[in-house]
Amino acid sequence: MIEKAVNVGPARLEIAYERLGDPSATPVLLIMGMGAQLITWPDGFCEELVGRGLHVIRFDNRDAGESTHMTAAPPPDMMGALAGNFASVSYTLSDMAADTVGLLDALGLASAHLVGASLGGFVAQTIAIEHPARVRSLTSIMSTTGDRAVGQPHPAAMQVFAAGPVTTREQIVQRMVDVARVTGSPGYPPDPALVADRARRAFDRAFDPLGMVRQAVASVASGDRTPRLRSLDVPALVIHGDGDRLVDVSGGRATAAAIPGAELVVIEGMGHDLPKPLWPQIAGKIAEVVARGEARRQ
Repeated sequence: MIEKAVNVGPARLEIAYERLGDPSATPVLLIMGMGAQLITWPDGFCEELVGRGLHVIRFDNRDAGESTHMTAAPPPDMMGALAGNFASVSYTLSDMAADTVGLLDALGLASAHLVGASLGGFVAQTIAIEHPARVRSLTSIMSTTGDRAVGQPHPAAMQVFAAGPVTTREQIVQRMVDVARVTGSPGYPPDPALVADRARRAFDRAFDPLGMVRQAVASVASGDRTPRLRSLDVPALVIHGDGDRLVDVSGGRATAAAIPGAELVVIEGMGHDLPKPLWPQIAGKIAEVVARGEARRQ
């Protein structure tokens, strides 16, 4: 059941979340990527984690889903941010990290194991850097370090995202099907019907294209985390697909190289999604790093 925590973090936001499994079990917090909602974490994948004795929490970041949308912020200027003009930046990854820590506070959790996908990986890394006491282990999936020399998208991925504005439910659904076709796993092609169904549910929960741009601008403005990642002292796992055309696998390799002792798992045929055939493997690796984190707490 999706619930809402109010007055979360320094910004006093409303954050929508869902808890799955035994609340007394080891907590794993799932952080989704740019513009994506908590429902983007597949139910079956969450069940894989719950089946391994974990308590799963998934939530909507600010500017996504049913959490607070920063509609009073200035219009985000992505091209300006890429050129170094941050005048339109309304928040940073540090603010999103503080939101997440605030959710832990609201749930009465002193710490948790963090799993971040794509931009969610940026946020998880930032929490580990800025709030290390709240992090039992760190898993970064299909993510990167913020160094613009690595993890860059393939031109085909950029082209599909730049195909022009979409406003209606039907247009959004088609756009997401087109995006999945280009950025999904080449070894495990996404089912267009499932992608369309998730897009419809996401649209019905919230439609805020500027919210996704605000998150993207926040990411650019936050810069390169590499030097700070080198200071981490936490069990860490980095998972990336060798077929990722949205965040090149070089981003995952750089992340693992920056975090001392991080384990790197490069999965053949995986793109920028979580294909069902890979759920047991990915959940199993997460359970392993969680176990390492729990052993460290003994």
